[in-house]
Amino acid sequence: MKLLVCSEADDASVNIRDRILEMKDFLHEGDFDGHPVLRFDDMVMVTIRDLHIFAEDIDLKISERLNIEPKVLIFLSRHRAASGIPTLTVHPIGNHGDADFGGRERTLVPASPHLMTSMLRCLTKEAANLDYQVSFEVTHHGPHLSSPAIYIEIGSDESMWDDRNAAAAIARTVLHAGVERYPSVIGIGGGHYAPRFTEIALTRQVSFGHMVPNYALKGSDSSSIKEIILRALEKSEDTSMAYIHKKSMKRSEATSLKNMLSDIGVEVVEGKDLDPLESE
Repeated sequence: MKLLVCSEADDASVNIRDRILEMKDFLHEGDFDGHPVLRFDDMVMVTIRDLHIFAEDIDLKISERLNIEPKVLIFLSRHRAASGIPTLTVHPIGNHGDADFGGRERTLVPASPHLMTSMLRCLTKEAANLDYQVSFEVTHHGPHLSSPAIYIEIGSDESMWDDRNAAAAIARTVLHAGVERYPSVIGIGGGHYAPRFTEIALTRQVSFGHMVPNYALKGSDSSSIKEIILRALEKSEDTSMAYIHKKSMKRSEATSLKNMLSDIGVEVVEGKDLDPLESE
């Protein structure tokens, strides 16, 4: 069962929720946090009062109150960036370092690689006629959860959060994305919007779990880097391989990472090692 989480404090979240409710007839099955609990097929949707990134352990609270055990939480969310570039994103959550925006420091929430990557592909198709970039974001922010979770977002400022067409593309993705199961990897390197991981996910038979950008490794010694990578692997379902964005770092850094991964039994794959996606 998928648990969709909307935040009353987030305009984009409410926009996406409302578009979902226009598309399917959800049934009212009680209340949580002063809002209706809604069900359709294998989905339950709740709305919470507070901003979701600070809703620590909301999965346990909902499960206890509603007596349900979701396989994955999907958070409907806004995305904010100084660039103001229209962007639709999906990403796993947790903190490789400090917990400035919810969650716990140096703690990751379980990722859902196959569903998340399938949602990226579906969203790319659903938004093809919109003036929005579609991409992964790397792992970041809260809340802390025990259950697997995915964020799906509209950005990058207030003018986009109320865009019904963008919200509808996300709504269709949430409702209709299947689950394609391919070899699963963590991503290491690159920047916040993970352009290389996005490109590989859209062209190759692969699923991405947690993603560790260069800035999360900056200034860390080898022991700390190893800890970050092991944590990302542990919290990425069905994942024992890594993809390194080698062009985003010095050759010596990429070699050092590859050797470290080899020492701990983690296979490093490149794009050429992965079968191409079949075009539809």
